Amino acid sequence: MEIKNLISKKPYRMIEFANIAPLNFLRMEISEIASVSGKSGLYKILKPGKAGVVLESIDAAKTKIVAGATHRISVLNEISIYTTTKEGTVPLVEVLQKINAQFGNDLGLDSESDANELQAFMKSVLPEFDVERVYVSDIKKLIRWYGIISKEAPEILKPTELQS
Repeated sequence: MEIKNLISKKPYRMIEFANIAPLNFLRMEISEIASVSGKSGLYKILKPGKAGVVLESIDAAKTKIVAGATHRISVLNEISIYTTTKEGTVPLVEVLQKINAQFGNDLGLDSESDANELQAFMKSVLPEFDVERVYVSDIKKLIRWYGIISKEAPEILKPTELQS
């Protein structure tokens, strides 16, 4: 199939995308997502810049910011939840995947629920979580992050062997 450019009259081939496999480079990895202290939401790490790291919000606005030396950036693949097991922690991505497997998109509560509900929720997802070291504020943050990731990067919630 050919399409002619109306300006130069040169023929161009039209590429058919129907039979192309899904593009893996569009898949977001947990190692590309960060939280910035003092800022709400989650951010995709784009690239280092002269003044800091360039980040883009993971929401419809796609706001870009430069996080400098005064910002504390936490990459999500480096975050773990404290447990009472021998290992002592469980990676955040595993907890997010457990929440997805157990609840899907309907958690039955939100980050504004009361402390007892939030702790009961956490106990149902990760029975061995350390009640003394995992604060209610941490559970609220986990629920907010889960909501953002399930909406903007649901591929992270599906268990894969290649997940970093």
